[in-house]
Amino acid sequence: MTASLPRQAAPPDEPHRPPETPGHKARRRALTLLIIVLLIGVPAGYLMISANQSRNSGKDKESKYSATGLTAGWPSKVQRRLYQVPVPHPADRIAYYETNNWKTSRLYVQFRTNSAGLDSFLEGMGVNRDALKKNDISIGTRDQKITGWRFTATGTWWGLTHAQKNPAPTQDVVVNTADPEFPMIYVVSRTVP
Repeated sequence: MTASLPRQAAPPDEPHRPPETPGHKARRRALTLLIIVLLIGVPAGYLMISANQSRNSGKDKESKYSATGLTAGWPSKVQRRLYQVPVPHPADRIAYYETNNWKTSRLYVQFRTNSAGLDSFLEGMGVNRDALKKNDISIGTRDQKITGWRFTATGTWWGLTHAQKNPAPTQDVVVNTADPEFPMIYVVSRTVP
């Protein structure tokens, strides 16, 4: 036979608590479960959302840098400033493509603007209309193949090469004035890193 131990009496200064009821026990367990779900679920949800955004960002960058031809839209302000291609306002039919290698970086841009926009563009490059030479296709066949540009359509073609000392870029410009009010402009700006 085992001897029973005497029970310890409750301290006299603590009030006596009634036994826990089943309803109170269920509320306490529900509250504990809610706290655990919040402590684990909220950070886990945040990590899933963050990972998804990061993956989507990587896909956007991958598609941007894996492009193999002209992409419709404006080149970034950094690209326009770095390559000194001041696309004027208003302009439409805008497309661009950038290539980089250890030797030369190039930005290809095409857009259509109005007559004042052409003057603004040329002025932004540091030249004027007098620098344009009739029937001078200054963009070479290599660059035409990369972009798919063909300078054989009807219209009067004008061109210029704006050579600058490194590290400033050199720009080859071809302008089609088939519609003199809305000339189409093609630019290849190359720089040596």
